[in-house]
Amino acid sequence: MSEDIKNTPPQSPTDSAAPQSTGQPPQKPMRGVIGGGPMGGISVEKAKDFKGTVKKLVKYIASYKSYILVVIAFAVAATVLAVITPKLLGNVTTDLMANLVSAVRTRTTVDLTAIKQSLLWIMVLYVASATLSYVQGFIMTGVTMKISYRLRRDISEKVNKLPFGYFDTTNHGEVLSRLTNDVDAISQSLNQIVSQVITSITGVIGIIVMMLTISGLMTLAALTVIPISLFLMLFIIRRSQKYFKGQFKNLGKANGYIEEIFGGISVIKSFNAEAKSAEKFCEYNDELYDVSWKANFYSGLMMPLMGFVGNLAYVLMCVLGGYLVISGIGSNPLQVGGVQSFIMYIRQFNQNLSQVANISNILQQTAAAAERVFEFLDEKEETADTNTPVDTESVRGIVEFKNVKFGYTEDRIVINDFSCFVEEGKKIAIVGPTGAGKTTIVKLLMRFYELNGGSILVDGHDIKDFSRDGLRSLFGMVLQDTWLYNDTIMENIRFGRSGATDEEVISAAITARADHFIRAIPGGYNMYLNEEATNISQGQKQLLTIARAILANPKILILDEATSSVDTRTEVLIQTAMDVLMKNRTSFVIAHRLSTIKNADIILVLKDGDVIESGSHDELMAKKGFYAELYLSQFSLGSN
Repeated sequence: MSEDIKNTPPQSPTDSAAPQSTGQPPQKPMRGVIGGGPMGGISVEKAKDFKGTVKKLVKYIASYKSYILVVIAFAVAATVLAVITPKLLGNVTTDLMANLVSAVRTRTTVDLTAIKQSLLWIMVLYVASATLSYVQGFIMTGVTMKISYRLRRDISEKVNKLPFGYFDTTNHGEVLSRLTNDVDAISQSLNQIVSQVITSITGVIGIIVMMLTISGLMTLAALTVIPISLFLMLFIIRRSQKYFKGQFKNLGKANGYIEEIFGGISVIKSFNAEAKSAEKFCEYNDELYDVSWKANFYSGLMMPLMGFVGNLAYVLMCVLGGYLVISGIGSNPLQVGGVQSFIMYIRQFNQNLSQVANISNILQQTAAAAERVFEFLDEKEETADTNTPVDTESVRGIVEFKNVKFGYTEDRIVINDFSCFVEEGKKIAIVGPTGAGKTTIVKLLMRFYELNGGSILVDGHDIKDFSRDGLRSLFGMVLQDTWLYNDTIMENIRFGRSGATDEEVISAAITARADHFIRAIPGGYNMYLNEEATNISQGQKQLLTIARAILANPKILILDEATSSVDTRTEVLIQTAMDVLMKNRTSFVIAHRLSTIKNADIILVLKDGDVIESGSHDELMAKKGFYAELYLSQFSLGSN
């Protein structure tokens, strides 16, 4: 039990043996919620296709190009206004100095009329710039929310298009992590990226132009910081990208494990496995901690280093500007106001470089999250439905298996050469030891998996000639593993046929022998089931799924150990109801308790993926073969 909890390999959805993957045990057991030092030495996958991921993301953004164009226009306008104001302030300082000097020389008062007017215009420009920035931010926020909505919708639609084999080997928590954490990361960062890219590029270009109008020599000195900044940015990006990818990957693993733990919390407690499950979580948590701190450490270096380079440039401009003002070099000597404007431009220039550096960090996180999302969206889907599907209205329920061959992997075939013809309205029982392929047969019938060979026909039509929705609408299925969701009992039964009335739901519950216990519990049909439906017993859950199948009134019925979770008395009652339900309806019944299928029209005995015997109960008992041996062994075991 402890080993199962520790590694939790994906299980095959059948009773057949299927390939399983097991987790790698840690080299050192790590205890504590955030154990393991910062140099834990974890191997993290690097982003596979950074450019390709960005291109796919751009395609999503391009769908809203009209909004983006408005955002660009507003961002450019806001940045241009912000870039103009430092030079105007510098001119005000120069005029003020000139007026002060003139007033001292002439012993008159300083005329501030023109200066007040200039300051008023500067204030108007600042307000206009801030307003434009607010509007473009508002629009861009709406665009990013639309992109997030579209990504989640596409992931949700993709889930329904993926083959069942994908979920056999993929942790459900991993899929949920891509739907929630990864899409949230994209949403939160896109707004910053688009706005800051436009603002930063426009700002850098505008600032360089404005600095050139003040002093070419000082501009040339200021631009020397760009190569240094680019070198530092590339240095950090190369080292941090792989850790951002690993951060999202390990977050998905941790989420998946937590989901499994909460789903089986009663089993864990009953086997006293809390310590082992906590230890396993700590292992995942340590791995997440290792990559997260490394990713954030490298990205956190960006701003301090860029700030340091910017401060060097700031000091250089102060010294050089002061020298040029004092020396008066050139035909158009640099004024005090020009130095002030230049220092403001240097600050803005450094801020824009820092924004570029910050964008590179955000872009790495976005690309890492987007790559995981697009990897999921690019997963191979089920083969497309035919364009001319068979009409299901006239289907009678004749089923034929022709030399069916199937394996969950091509090198491990579990159904070798299965052939069977089932007439309309017949009850077919499928029996055999665990792992013989019984459940696999009925799942192939519903086209949950594609065949490796042979064909399955319904009323003479290959199941590939039906649409999947149409084919599955022919079947009602009751599985050994029940599935109910967080809603009322009434709605859980109504899931079998969405348009059913309350009276029809209650009638189905009465037929399934579920009405009595439903009315006895608080709330009756309006009682809400919790997330795992643990507020009712396993047998009661089974009765509700049977009622759901009865309500669906399918043309073909599949019962996979449908009465395995009920007591003997209830089983007899359900069998009576099932006999009524299966009358004149093609039915496939999988059972381990052979006493429950004695009245089947045909019993197919499977062993190692092949039909080794077939016939009625009496015929098979008379043969004294494998079936007779299985049947008698159950009674001998029961009497011991």
